[in-house]
Amino acid sequence: MQTYKTTFSLKRLWIILGASMLVMFSTLLFFGREIYQQAPPIPESFQTTSGEIIYTRADIERGQNVWQSTGGMQQGSIWGHGGYLAPDWTADWLRREAEGLLLAMTGANGSAEMIPGVSAQQVHEIALRTEMRENTYDPDSGIVTISTARAGAIKDVAEHYHRLFQGAGDEYLALRKEYAFPVYSILSRDEAEALSAFIFWSSWSAVTNRPGDDITYTSNWPHDPLVGNTPTASVYMWSIISVLLLLAGIGALVWYYARQYDVWRTDMVPETGFAKEDALATVTITPSMRATAKYFWVVGALFVVQVLLGIVTAHYAVEGQGFYGLPLIDYLPYAVTRTWHTQLSVLWIATAWLATGLYVAPMLSGHEPKFQRFGVNFLFFSLLIIVVGSFAGQWLAVHRFIPDLAVNFWFGHQGYEYIDLGRFWQIYLFIGLLLWVALVLRALWPALQKSGNNSLIFLVVISTVSIGLLYGAGLMWGQHTNIAIMEYWRWWVVHLWVEGIFEVFATAIISVLFVRMGLLRISVAAISVLFATIIFLNGGVLGTFHHLYWSGTPVSVLALGATFSALEVVPLMVVGFEAYNHAKMEKEALWEKAYHWPFMFFSAVLVWNMVGAGLFGFMINPPVALYYMQGLNTTANHGHAALFGVYGMLGIGLMLFCMRGLTDVSQWNHKLLKVSFWSLNIGLAMMTFLSLLPQGLWQTYASIKHYYAYARTAEFMHSAIMEGFVWARVPGDIVFSVGVFAFAFFMYQAFTAGKKSVGTHAIASVSSKGM
Repeated sequence: MQTYKTTFSLKRLWIILGASMLVMFSTLLFFGREIYQQAPPIPESFQTTSGEIIYTRADIERGQNVWQSTGGMQQGSIWGHGGYLAPDWTADWLRREAEGLLLAMTGANGSAEMIPGVSAQQVHEIALRTEMRENTYDPDSGIVTISTARAGAIKDVAEHYHRLFQGAGDEYLALRKEYAFPVYSILSRDEAEALSAFIFWSSWSAVTNRPGDDITYTSNWPHDPLVGNTPTASVYMWSIISVLLLLAGIGALVWYYARQYDVWRTDMVPETGFAKEDALATVTITPSMRATAKYFWVVGALFVVQVLLGIVTAHYAVEGQGFYGLPLIDYLPYAVTRTWHTQLSVLWIATAWLATGLYVAPMLSGHEPKFQRFGVNFLFFSLLIIVVGSFAGQWLAVHRFIPDLAVNFWFGHQGYEYIDLGRFWQIYLFIGLLLWVALVLRALWPALQKSGNNSLIFLVVISTVSIGLLYGAGLMWGQHTNIAIMEYWRWWVVHLWVEGIFEVFATAIISVLFVRMGLLRISVAAISVLFATIIFLNGGVLGTFHHLYWSGTPVSVLALGATFSALEVVPLMVVGFEAYNHAKMEKEALWEKAYHWPFMFFSAVLVWNMVGAGLFGFMINPPVALYYMQGLNTTANHGHAALFGVYGMLGIGLMLFCMRGLTDVSQWNHKLLKVSFWSLNIGLAMMTFLSLLPQGLWQTYASIKHYYAYARTAEFMHSAIMEGFVWARVPGDIVFSVGVFAFAFFMYQAFTAGKKSVGTHAIASVSSKGM
């Protein structure tokens, strides 16, 4: 009867998972179509009422490519997406243009007809909002008509940007220093004019009402009361609904866990009891498994480099163009260090997970396919070429050594955060991921053919295929694609690929290992993982839209993003149950103490999942919160705590599992692991709570009290309080760095102290549990 119930539950869960993913991805694609149709138009030209052309479509598209070649989102932001040190160019232009036009109106209409109870200044501000928010785009001709006065204000702001991007005069050289711009990598006059056209278009989209509506293309973002950009009714309503859904979801899930607790407490134990010996200790390390060792070497090196680049990038916030007096800006500009820092944060974590898949697949199936080691080695060197080639292209682009914008798009810097590598390197990486999928599947294939409960293996297979295919979403835009459409596909990669499918893959792999070690009953593991996957992906797939509230998308996207991003947080509120189970499993047998540190890193994942992804994530997810916080250090706070705290810790834990088969465990330096674990966690906590979170909250206060652009100005960012918060990060960085170098030194000692010999006999067969 127990077997029947388990089989029925698994079948029902698979049906729910399949049906829900069909609905979720269909909805995601449907509203993606809406984004295509309702994205802010790129006009054929902006003209004055007298026919003078201000900007053309060609100017805007070329300007977008120039912006990409300078580092794009790594040097300031557009629509709130990108770096935090330079301004958000959309908000900055909008404020400057509004102030310039208001000044022109005041001078030309100083004796404006008064309205009882309304001052002359208020009359001018009403006229300003009326003019700037009116949509004069003609869809037939593709022309936007603007007044002569507004054209004058646009030209004044454009001149400011020309001087800034060309470094003209001491005033602008000083401003470039505060923005951490490269000293010598300046733009030509033509490039500066084109870049100004693109920034103006992004600002025009943020202040122009959609046809027949009183809400702008970016749903009234950024906050700037001068032009009438204030939160809409939808922003407030969907924020309230998201909080209600969060509370209801937490209540329902806690009730479910409480109801199932007694069953899980007994049924999670394997039928034959907890294993008395370490089953993984007898597994023969095959040539392809051995070949993954070099991946972990590279992971350690990339981890160290990524942290060093992060320290330099953070320091630019106080010194502008140097690092404790060293003129690093001449060689490693902020746009480069931030590009490499953000890319490496994904690369080293993803490499650790990919290597885990290559290591675990032959172990689970008991099969070493022909030429598997060759494939593992070929993929490794391909990944090295991609990293070195893409990083070199980005450095050359920011330093203006790639003048051709088409060449830059293919081999230089695409300018889109986390997807900065040129299109050639993107395609190469996509092919590499497909090769990785093939290598993992061919090694896992015998395990799928075995009789028994294969749900866990099948989930590993599905997530493996999804990892390969979903990265292809990054190829869905071209050199001149509207940035609103690009953002839709970019978050498929950053949110669904990195935050979604990889987490499902890692969860399934960990459960498989626990079953293989005799710590968990396979039927319970399969049900638990499927249940968690359903809960997570049902919120996570459409939760992608919470990144797109202000990216030129319709209000329906805001509604879906607010609703489902709240549901993303729900499963994170029961991490205490999972942490208890991890702790309980470690105490079941003496041999499990050898896995103390992998278990500790997995436990850290649960804690940071709740803090970084749950608390810090939901703090910025409701529309009314993100309206004021987008692109501030509250986002950086969430990003650091969630990306490293969850995915980084998970990557390290998986590495330690694999290293147990690749090194002599008896020679491990557990003191180094202890120092590394606690330094990484304490350092990350210090970094977030002492620096990034206070910075973000202080910026949020300024954004609410004044206007968004004010919270991103050089004056505010380099104020004594903000620079004080930046310096407060130093102690946390030091503690965190101790953990990084301790782990790197541990890896060096472990891999050089001694290795297990490669056996010639077959891999230990998987038990009859279906593994």
